[in-house]
Amino acid sequence: MNLPNIISKLVKAQNEFNSKAYADCFAENAEVFDEEKTHNGKIEIENWIDKANKEYGASMVPLEYNESENILSAEISGTFPGSPIVLKYHFQLADGQHIKSLKITS
Repeated sequence: MNLPNIISKLVKAQNEFNSKAYADCFAENAEVFDEEKTHNGKIEIENWIDKANKEYGASMVPLEYNESENILSAEISGTFPGSPIVLKYHFQLADGQHIKSLKITS
């Protein structure tokens, strides 16, 4: 699967439970929408993923990437009810080097 470099970095950071590296994939003013909550800016994003990593220990296996819509389908496994599940990651890329926004849906 041919993922943009920044999305590959995000997957790697998730699977290493590296909250700082995960947040560094985002632009300074980025936003993440997950579980009906919006997290704005790199600090909030890092706090959100750090809490999720500690609570769920979720790892990510990319399944399919829709290049024209920047949507990654991935199997997520962790310590949460119903694991594993497939989630869709809807990306907006800022400059090819950072993620501007991410919406996670089921």
